[in-house]
Amino acid sequence: MAEAAPPAGAIGFDEDAIARCSRTIREHSKSFALASRLLPARARDEAVVLYAWCRYADDAVDEVPLAEQPAALARLDAELDRIYGNEAMTDPVLAAFAALVRRRGIPEVYPRELVAGMRMDVEGARYGDSTTLRRYCYRVASTVGLMMCHVMGLRAGTHAAAVQQAAHLGVAMQITNICRDVAEDWGRGRRYLPADRLPAAAQVEPAGVDTPLPGSLVAPFSAAVERLLGEADAHYAAGDAGLWALPWRSALAVAAARHIYRDIGRVIAARGFDVSAGRAWTSKARKLWLVGRALAQVAASAPRRCWAAVTGRGRFVAPTVALPFEALRAPGDCT
Repeated sequence: MAEAAPPAGAIGFDEDAIARCSRTIREHSKSFALASRLLPARARDEAVVLYAWCRYADDAVDEVPLAEQPAALARLDAELDRIYGNEAMTDPVLAAFAALVRRRGIPEVYPRELVAGMRMDVEGARYGDSTTLRRYCYRVASTVGLMMCHVMGLRAGTHAAAVQQAAHLGVAMQITNICRDVAEDWGRGRRYLPADRLPAAAQVEPAGVDTPLPGSLVAPFSAAVERLLGEADAHYAAGDAGLWALPWRSALAVAAARHIYRDIGRVIAARGFDVSAGRAWTSKARKLWLVGRALAQVAASAPRRCWAAVTGRGRFVAPTVALPFEALRAPGDCT
């Protein structure tokens, strides 16, 4: 049965703030905007507030000169101090996010970790191995998924396995982003491909910003992308195992976002993993087809969801890859 839309203002957010947050997600991520429309009304509004704050934080750092970025990070930390100190916020996005934090009990560790991921970019982190890369992906992407767990009603105390699997989905999606944007990131002075996935001759860093990717690095970088997308698939599979814990419409929205992002990897593979071929994307028609595929996946999980509802628990499917980070091993952080 479809969920009835709540009356205006019933969700507890300022309507102008919701409108602003909704514009943000439509302007910056067509994929997430499409997926968010599949959520129930309450969760949809909360999801766009969360996205808007994440975008606000990202722009606060990326859209200022390099010399001012450390100060921008400090301002983000100070704003989180105020939000978690229950101080009033005047900016509409910050006020809406503060209301969301209180309403859903979002742990402070998650937005703090997201800012820590931004700090890795500002401080020029070097990715010598895949563990460092996964830590970055956890910070800038898994934390968003973990905050979304609270929006959708999951808590580590009763859904510990599903919460961990949500973190794997975030890692998978961020790896896909990285594989899509290799040349673009190089021009921004960043190389996320880990050195342990590259031959010695290709373990070099960009000389600076606005530097084109050298032709000599295209082949080894493309080979690294092929390997990383294979690793992302293992994280996608781990994330899939947690869909049973979500209400069906939330599961559909998450599955749709998962399939749309995974399809970027398919496009990259069809290009021979060529990092010089430009940004990979999927058409609107393809996205709608993938929503149908997500619906079939969620329908197939109905027996397990019913079993979980009756018994109060679900079967944990152990991922084939590990995320050895303290925040994942401490369920108390998620309650």
